[in-house]
Amino acid sequence: MQNPASPHASPGRTQRIRDDLDQSRRRGPLQHIQIPPCPELLAQLQQAMSEPEPDLNLVARIASSDVAMAATLLRIANGPLFKPVGPPCATVGQAMTRIGLRESVAVMMGFLARHAIPVNAPQLARFWQRSSKRAIAMATIARQLPGLSPDLAHSFGLFLHVGMPVLLQSVRGYAATMVEAAARIDRPYIATENANHKTDHAVVGALVARVWNLSPTLMAAIRLHHDYAALGHADIEPEVHTLIAAGLIADHLMRRNEGLPEDADWAAHHADALAWLHVGGDELAQWEEAIAVQFDAD
Repeated sequence: MQNPASPHASPGRTQRIRDDLDQSRRRGPLQHIQIPPCPELLAQLQQAMSEPEPDLNLVARIASSDVAMAATLLRIANGPLFKPVGPPCATVGQAMTRIGLRESVAVMMGFLARHAIPVNAPQLARFWQRSSKRAIAMATIARQLPGLSPDLAHSFGLFLHVGMPVLLQSVRGYAATMVEAAARIDRPYIATENANHKTDHAVVGALVARVWNLSPTLMAAIRLHHDYAALGHADIEPEVHTLIAAGLIADHLMRRNEGLPEDADWAAHHADALAWLHVGGDELAQWEEAIAVQFDAD
């Protein structure tokens, strides 16, 4: 794996992606896309976690301000994964101490995103469940890759396809486009989206990250996550490449866990992704086992 972008790295593609999104939002195909506002609690959570030493008590207060979110943390802390630890947790603070700060924040982000962008369409059955599963896989992989933040990797897995439900809610005919794009074998999924709507879920997902003030690296990786041919290009920040390569692996290992065949992206681009990460078959097998353990525990 290449060295993550240093503080002295040029802004490169990430800045151009941000500028393109802003321009298209003002007077291009994105001007009619309705992005739900970032949940206030998510903004507060991002601010709290941006501190060098995040305050556990502050994060616990944010969690406690939503009854359902607090209940989710308590359910996990008192669930089978932590049953042998001790007596049941009675407060959010106790639950977060048992689960761990970073893991608790990951649960909270998933909860807030799921409720900000609800999905009630058959074309996206189990969307947020699968997004959470991908996020777990990404965080597990990141712990094996020096220099890749598990928190950033988790967010990438969670928000990777968020453009799809946003398009479904904003664009007439997008449900039919999803059916067509999934069925066609003559061109990539996003090519059908662009042919029908002049934009695609990678662009719209990046716009969600931009509007919600998520990490610029996350925004760029979501925008480029189908552009595997650009893997390794010098104008793209190394950490963006690493997220995209790890995301391809995470999706592949998810499919294997579910007994699904490999998809076209994996068949065409897995060699480049593995080469970028300097990963071989033995490591891939270890990651698959570690991810399966995490899925079983979830």
